[in-house]
Amino acid sequence: MSDWIYAVILGVVEGLTEFIPVSSTGHLLLTKTLLGLPSGFWDTFVVLIQLGAILAVVALYFQRLWKVLVELPTNPAARRFALGVLAAFVPGAAAGLLLHDLIKTVLFESVGLICASLVLGGVVLLAIDRFAPAPRHEDSMQLPWLTLVGIGCFQCLALIPGVSRSGATIVGAMVLGVEKRAAAEFSFFLAIPTMVAAFGLDAWESRKAIDLSHAGLIAVGFAVSFIVAIVVIRWMLDVVAKRGFALFGWWRIAVGGAGLAWLALR
Repeated sequence: MSDWIYAVILGVVEGLTEFIPVSSTGHLLLTKTLLGLPSGFWDTFVVLIQLGAILAVVALYFQRLWKVLVELPTNPAARRFALGVLAAFVPGAAAGLLLHDLIKTVLFESVGLICASLVLGGVVLLAIDRFAPAPRHEDSMQLPWLTLVGIGCFQCLALIPGVSRSGATIVGAMVLGVEKRAAAEFSFFLAIPTMVAAFGLDAWESRKAIDLSHAGLIAVGFAVSFIVAIVVIRWMLDVVAKRGFALFGWWRIAVGGAGLAWLALR
């Protein structure tokens, strides 16, 4: 297959998995391994196309986010929401900076760890879907401070490839009493600074691996991830509201189990 087809495939995988609790990083690394793509540029590629998925959230929630931005100087509720997202962002950002080299050089190279994390996370999703405490908070833009910090601490678990950033934050929010749809929405909001920071750090560190000859491939992956992510976000909220997270739990178990079986039979 040509590099253009690889770019489209990875763009679809990114857009499909970034905002559902199945681990986009795990799926991208497994896809890259199955396609036999070398490290180097393709590692950088899967980081850069995340920006397309980020913009999908901004596009879908533009009116609400713009309203917050415009009202920051005059509206205490807008300032509280912005500071709340920042408070939830800080724990994961601090842990990511401290553990960045370990994550990139050791954890990202372990396909077995990714598959095991997918399976374990699937079991956790099935459990939380059934045994989550009764929700006390139903507005994703008005969560208590301790809840926000707690969600940020749960996000630190997503530094382990295969855990899923959205999965960790959604489960953490539900454990802390946030209604499941509100938990998913706040996970989308928290994704914006988290993914922008990760994108900026990795883009800077990988700047020497990128040249103009790669611009077309990156643009294709970016556009595909943006379009697919918009469709998935809308679909996910409907699924969560009607059926919960069981579908995603079984998805993780199936993919992780298949990956472990593949490793055992190689």
